[in-house]
Amino acid sequence: MDLSPTAEQDALRADLRTWLRRNLPWEYGTGLPPRFEDLAEEVAFLRDWQSRLASGRWVGVSWPEAYGGRDAGPAAHYTVQEELARARAPELVGRIGINLVGPTLLALGTEEQKRRWLPRILSAEDLWCQLFSEPGAGSDLASVATRAEPTGGGWRVTGQKVWTSYAQFCDWGVCLARTEPAAPKHKGISYLVIDMHGPGVEVRPLVQMTGDAEFNEVFLTEVFVPRDQLVGEENDGWRVSSATLSHERGTSPRQLVIHAQLLDELLRVASVSGAFDDARLRPRLAQAYVELRLFQLHNWRTLSRLEKGMEPGPEGSLLKLYWSEMSQRFHELAMDVLGPAAPLWRKASGNPGDGLWQRSWLYYHAASIFAGTNEIQRNIVAERVMGLPRQRAG
Repeated sequence: MDLSPTAEQDALRADLRTWLRRNLPWEYGTGLPPRFEDLAEEVAFLRDWQSRLASGRWVGVSWPEAYGGRDAGPAAHYTVQEELARARAPELVGRIGINLVGPTLLALGTEEQKRRWLPRILSAEDLWCQLFSEPGAGSDLASVATRAEPTGGGWRVTGQKVWTSYAQFCDWGVCLARTEPAAPKHKGISYLVIDMHGPGVEVRPLVQMTGDAEFNEVFLTEVFVPRDQLVGEENDGWRVSSATLSHERGTSPRQLVIHAQLLDELLRVASVSGAFDDARLRPRLAQAYVELRLFQLHNWRTLSRLEKGMEPGPEGSLLKLYWSEMSQRFHELAMDVLGPAAPLWRKASGNPGDGLWQRSWLYYHAASIFAGTNEIQRNIVAERVMGLPRQRAG
């Protein structure tokens, strides 16, 4: 396979670099986004940034032009995400809508749903969240207990969701709810769109060990969902949600570039701290470089599938499994390189990065849980990729 960029991809990258040099609020490739003490201020800043990106048509570049995209294809999307990360541009605050909801609506939504929601996803006028996980249904999503009871013109939804990112700022949420309790658990679920500002929706932030509160519990009490906010067919929500999750576990160009930048910075810290002279750390630093290169090759393999018009498929679980464990090994190495500074937090003297390494180390502890636990990913790889027989209890 020829992995060289095409002339069109090179031109797209050059155009984006030019745009970023004119529009980034700091020097291209060197500055960093401001650090906010208040999450609401950060979200407002990021909404404004995404709106500016969308005005230049740099969000959702692979989407059809009719909905605000460029019709540019998966490789162009990958190129743009890679370049944004390389420029240290702020992360898109509406990434659930862009990366998960949008592709699902493009594949399975009605024309009215696409025209209603897709352009506002790109501009961050609307932020979306994912109402999938529940206290009793995390990795096993087919066990969702949230129920949707039919009523005039739609459903009344009651239940509890958890680990919902940025729900306190969101306008819409995609929700898995049980519409046919008597059906087998994979068959009686529907994929509904919830108005997060509607009556009966209560959001309670959860404070994490990083000190942030981007995750939330969401309580739904007889929330009305009109019939035109059903995506796909009634009781076919499992198939629709599988499309969403396949995109969640697909290519990760931003994670690739972020970890490349982190590795460069870690090597700089290691050169100052004397870690290169430690025979126990030198081979681990080399191993981190090799693993990052393998991650890049995994990304390119998935990208080649998308370019051929194929879905990410169960192989996306292999990529998610790989990068989650790679990121955790990398951050364990980072703490060892920091040495005596590893337990420090912000505003502590002699702490490289002023707490950024420590916060990142805490954050990536969750990498083996979010987007499907690694245990689930191993099952998917074993059964759907390798064709191994399903193991049954007893």
